[in-house]
Amino acid sequence: MNPEERYQSSKKITLVTLLVNFLLSIAKVLIGFIFFSQGIVADGIHSISDVISTLAVWIAIRISREPADEEHPYGHGKIETIAAKFIGILLFLTGLIIIKDSLMTIIRNDLKEPGILNLWIALISIIAKEWMYRYTYREGERINNKALMADAHHHRSDALSSIAALIGVIGAKVGYLMADPIAGLVVALFILHMGYEIFMEAVNDLMDKVDHKLHQQISELVCTSEEIIDIRDLKVRNHGPDIFIDLRIVVEDDLTVVEGHKISRRAEKRVKDEIKNIQEILIHIDPITVHEELKKKDNQDV
Repeated sequence: MNPEERYQSSKKITLVTLLVNFLLSIAKVLIGFIFFSQGIVADGIHSISDVISTLAVWIAIRISREPADEEHPYGHGKIETIAAKFIGILLFLTGLIIIKDSLMTIIRNDLKEPGILNLWIALISIIAKEWMYRYTYREGERINNKALMADAHHHRSDALSSIAALIGVIGAKVGYLMADPIAGLVVALFILHMGYEIFMEAVNDLMDKVDHKLHQQISELVCTSEEIIDIRDLKVRNHGPDIFIDLRIVVEDDLTVVEGHKISRRAEKRVKDEIKNIQEILIHIDPITVHEELKKKDNQDV
C-alpha cells in the first residue's frame, strides 16, 4: 500500500470514529447528569477522552505521511507511536479522575436512582463501541498503523466500561443505589489497565524492543542461502509502518566484492518478498576470518 492510500484509509477511519465518539460522549454525559447516573457520566467522560485520542491520531497520521528529510532521515513514522503513548497517558488520567468522582459520591452518600434512559444509552454505547473497536483495529492492522490500533483498544475499553455502567444502572434500579458509583470505579479500573498496556507497548516500540519472532524469521530467510555461513548484529527498528533492518552476514574469504554484493542483494530480496513494510535493509559483509576475530574479541570483552 502506497503512503497516499494509507493516508486516505486512516483519514476515513478517524472521521467516522470521531463523529460517533462525539455524539456518544455528549449523549452519555447529558443523560447521566439529568437522570442521576454516576456510571453513565463516568462512561461519558471516557467517551470524551475518545474524541481527544482520535484527534491525536488524526494529527499523527497527517505528520507521519511527510517524507523523509535531512533532519528526519528515517521519516516521520515514529509520531504514530508517540500518539499511541499519548492515548495511554490520557486513558490513565481519565481513570484517575473517574476514581476520584466515584469515591466522592460514595463518601458524600449522594446516591440517587438513575433513570431508565441510562439503560438504553449504555446498551447503545456497548454495541457502537464494540463495532468501532472491530472496525478500527481491523483497518489499523491492515495498514500497520499503531496509533489506530491503540485507538481501537480505547474503543474496546469504552465498550467494557459501558457494560460496567449498565450493571450499575440495573443494580440501582432494583434498589442497590451503591451499585452505580461502584460501577464507576469498575469503569476506572478497566481504563487504568488499558492505559498502562497501551503506554508500555508504545514505550517499548520507541525504545526499539526486540521482536524475537521477527528476528527469527529474518535470520531464517537470510540463512537460506548456502553461501551465507552465519549472520550477526541483527537490528530491527520500527518507524510507524516502516521497518529498517541492519545486519552483518558471514561469507567465505575468497569471494570477490561483486560476488558478496550479489549475495547480499539476493538475501535482501528474500526478506522483502516475505515480510511487508520493509523500507530498507543494510547488509554488511564479513569474511569468515574477520568474523572469527570479532567473536574472539567479543569473548574477551565478556
